[in-house]
Amino acid sequence: MPALEQQPACALSDAQVQQFIHDGFVRIDRAFPRALADECRAILWRDMPCEADDPATWTQPVIRLGYYGQEPFRKAVNTPVLHAAFDRLVGKGRWYPRADLGTFPVRFPRPEDPGDAGWHVDLSFPDASGTADANDFLSWRVNVTSRGRALLMLLLFSDVGEQDAPTRIRIGSHRDMARLLEPAGEAGMSHLVLDEVAADQPQALATGEAGTVYLCHPFVIHAAQPHHGSAPRFMAQPPLHPREPFRLEREDGDYSPVEIAIRLALQGGRPQR
Repeated sequence: MPALEQQPACALSDAQVQQFIHDGFVRIDRAFPRALADECRAILWRDMPCEADDPATWTQPVIRLGYYGQEPFRKAVNTPVLHAAFDRLVGKGRWYPRADLGTFPVRFPRPEDPGDAGWHVDLSFPDASGTADANDFLSWRVNVTSRGRALLMLLLFSDVGEQDAPTRIRIGSHRDMARLLEPAGEAGMSHLVLDEVAADQPQALATGEAGTVYLCHPFVIHAAQPHHGSAPRFMAQPPLHPREPFRLEREDGDYSPVEIAIRLALQGGRPQR
């Protein structure tokens, strides 16, 4: 019996791409296998100062672990499904595959404020003025062409319901951020206070089964929140790094959806739904 041909990974549909441009994110179910999520959680538990089967040892609202580049982690972020999505949103040949998944903020059911639940965008490059320490990530910057960051990715390594501290996303906030950043040019901005930026936008919650991935525009305003559920939440939130800078003016007109979203925001336009 002849071997079955492997089917190519499905790229995002046109409707999903339009959702990304309009809302600032797209959800991909079963982006990587649950079995990989299980392997990764087992590795993470071994590195934590608490026990998986003893909630009495879960004494902190959040524990940060990283970096993790073992094979299960690399496989999770480099599936054919995700690579096809990166090609569609960022552009074929315009991004670097990830060798690791960065840090893991593991969130536990605790009554206290985790202390890191403010609205923000992820900063992507160090201050070049020489007045700040390049290792002080709070002084890093973000600019209107999203230097250093092609996408924000939210990879769920445990089942996440509405009570399990899902990341909050301000829908459409990437458009407000593009307009906020434009006057700062290539130098960009840092020390951003975003509580009131796009505050009237509706919110989405990054829920889903283990193996779900949210691919977000790098300008999406998002926030953590306290955990009101019963089981720890495991999620990675690495950037996808660009192989070449985003460009808001291209002679050939070959704009990626990330670029299209920025251009539409600056022009005051809205994509077709």
